[in-house]
Amino acid sequence: MQNLQQQALSGIRVLDLGEIMQAPVAAQVLGDLGAEVIKVERGVNGDMLRGLDRDSLEAGRPGAYFAAVNRNKRSIALNLKSTEGKDILHQLLAETDVLIHSYRTAAVERLGLTYDDLQERYPRIVYGTATGFGETGPYAHKAGQDMLAQALSGMARSCGDPSISAYVHPVPMVDYASGMALAQGILAALFERERSGRGQKVSVNLFDTALSLQTLESASLLMDRRETNWVTDWYSGIFETTDGLLLVLGLFRENPLQLACKALGIDDLSVQPSFASPQLQAANKEAANAVLRPLIARLSTTGAAELFDGVDLLCAPLLTLQEALDHPQTRHNGTLVDVEVEGVRTTRLIGSPVTLSRTPAQVRRGVPAVGEHSDEILHELGVSESRVQTLRSKEVIR
Repeated sequence: MQNLQQQALSGIRVLDLGEIMQAPVAAQVLGDLGAEVIKVERGVNGDMLRGLDRDSLEAGRPGAYFAAVNRNKRSIALNLKSTEGKDILHQLLAETDVLIHSYRTAAVERLGLTYDDLQERYPRIVYGTATGFGETGPYAHKAGQDMLAQALSGMARSCGDPSISAYVHPVPMVDYASGMALAQGILAALFERERSGRGQKVSVNLFDTALSLQTLESASLLMDRRETNWVTDWYSGIFETTDGLLLVLGLFRENPLQLACKALGIDDLSVQPSFASPQLQAANKEAANAVLRPLIARLSTTGAAELFDGVDLLCAPLLTLQEALDHPQTRHNGTLVDVEVEGVRTTRLIGSPVTLSRTPAQVRRGVPAVGEHSDEILHELGVSESRVQTLRSKEVIR
């Protein structure tokens, strides 16, 4: 895939030593914006994420999970436990602007790759680290994982349905948000480097990110000792239609139940004492919805949505992911991009959610196989072909 035009981060080199999602997401964001990203993988199997997608592997296809967060990268498979492997890494670091990793503190100390180890030798390096709970403190030793962060941060106990005491969301939203936060911090550090000439360390962790995703809820709890839940605190309902499900939401409306009744052409339920205020409508919404439910059940999802839209009451169909990917707005926004995966096939994947008017995100490279570019990268460092073959025979590279 060719570079179509100059991009915002053209000329920036990134070394991605990350695995799973946090760090790879951040590196992919930078790659989409034009940075040259070299993914440093280990062993024969590379990034652990490659092996988690069992369905793809059993079908003999490149892993979809890995493909989701590793486009616009080249891959070198490097044994960092060997002296020669470390030497190659340092040759790469000499020409690198950003290093990203997701190692725990003990592992990065063993490798001699802490920020303190590198900052004097590479004063311009922007050093990005992604951990589960932070590099110090009582949980610094603990392996991070998205669902653990949901559990420990209180997210899993805030599901909005009083009948469910806890719910762990299967979408790794914390991992993704943490990667985006890391990319944001790295961009800020690169911008500051233009003034100071020096790099700095950028750190994110899943636990802090999960808490930050609850910034509004945390503010109401810390300031007013009051729990906020946007589902239970306002009138809402999920209704079956003839062909699907529809969410109706009373947010930002003074009398949402009145609007719902108007949309359906029935008497105004909000004149009843039990529904006389937004708070009462939220508290007694099951009683109100019992009246609305059979009326909405006669309508198609599109027809019901048109009625509620007509009275300016928030509503949306509950789509499956496949339906969302096929949605006309998805096509209009150009959300899906064509990506070549390991040179085997071209597939459609979610692209960058950021739109820049002059220097847009682009897919310049596909998703690499493990060590696909090892020889190419070493040759760029001036390593001879005979030396490359020696390193390969010694399993320093793959």
